[in-house]
Amino acid sequence: MAILLNLIVSTIAVLITAYIIPGVHLESFFVAVVVAVVLAVMNAVVRPVVSLLTLPINLMTLGLFSFVITALMVLLTAMIVPGFEINGFVSALLFGVVLSIVNWVLFSMSPVKK
Repeated sequence: MAILLNLIVSTIAVLITAYIIPGVHLESFFVAVVVAVVLAVMNAVVRPVVSLLTLPINLMTLGLFSFVITALMVLLTAMIVPGFEINGFVSALLFGVVLSIVNWVLFSMSPVKK
């Protein structure tokens, strides 16, 4: 049950963020569900490996390179999921940052704890 509630909250966060950020287009609610799932898998599997490989760059930039990694994960998700389009790196960067904030707000209000 908690996994389903996490999925619903993440999907709502994707929908809100896509509505706020210009240059991000979602075709339907189902696409938002798929984006939430793919982003979760990417952040659980791919992101730790990329973060480990780019650790020296991340240390030199005092952690700011993490934003670039987030934008790359969003761009990779846009390439994988049909119906989810990002119009450039800046839109992906904004999408990642705003999605993190919206997720934080929604999860702080929900009864589901990560």
